Amino acid sequence: MQQDDGRVELELQDRDEGQVAWVRMANPRRLNAGSPALIAALRQTFEDLARNGDLRVAVLTGAGERAFMAGADLNALVELTPESGRAYITSLHEAASAIRDLPVPVVGRLRGHCLGAGLELAAACDFRAADPSFVMGMPEVRVGLPSVIEAALLPGLVGWGRAREILLTGANYGAEEALAMGMIERLVPADALDTAVEDWVSRILACGPVAVRSQKALLARWERLGIDAAIEAGIDHFEDAYRTDEPVRMLAPLMKGKGG
Repeated sequence: MQQDDGRVELELQDRDEGQVAWVRMANPRRLNAGSPALIAALRQTFEDLARNGDLRVAVLTGAGERAFMAGADLNALVELTPESGRAYITSLHEAASAIRDLPVPVVGRLRGHCLGAGLELAAACDFRAADPSFVMGMPEVRVGLPSVIEAALLPGLVGWGRAREILLTGANYGAEEALAMGMIERLVPADALDTAVEDWVSRILACGPVAVRSQKALLARWERLGIDAAIEAGIDHFEDAYRTDEPVRMLAPLMKGKGG
């Protein structure tokens, strides 16, 4: 029987303010599991999007209603050797890094299973909305593997205690628990999920495109800097904003009627 190794579906929506990208991971026979083909396509898709100067925001989701991504593809995992294992996990990191490195915000649209590699990709998004079907976990220790690469983002999202619980027990958590621990920012009914995502998209589109790109780049620097260096970097970005016309142009409507 021929196996569907997975693919990535890209939809570019043209808006008056710029383009919105919808990226869907699709490995339907295996709950969008991260096959090597899907992971490679995901990295390539986000690297291509990074070169799109008209792009304003991206949405990452899984095809269908049952899963965002149900983890790494077990068919791939069971065949790994130390050498191919390093190559596989490095490729997954490179896909997550491409998501984090996209110059514009990435919204995670989460439904169903979001496990292992799927949770790492969700963590790589800038913020996340889910419906009540959402289930998250890092089950690697239950199959003899440590959770690695972008699992390192979890302490910053949920705290060290929760991260230890998630990673050392391999337990699953429902949507309400995920919201309470800070893994997701919004939990909405299933029929309101797209509305919640569109609300974020609309808010981003209403902002200055140069400023949003600058702010995302600055946030990435803040993650790696001490507080003094982070503040100094912010001053640099503020100065750079005035090398464009965006602040003056966007402030002008607010100044009408101020008499000054």
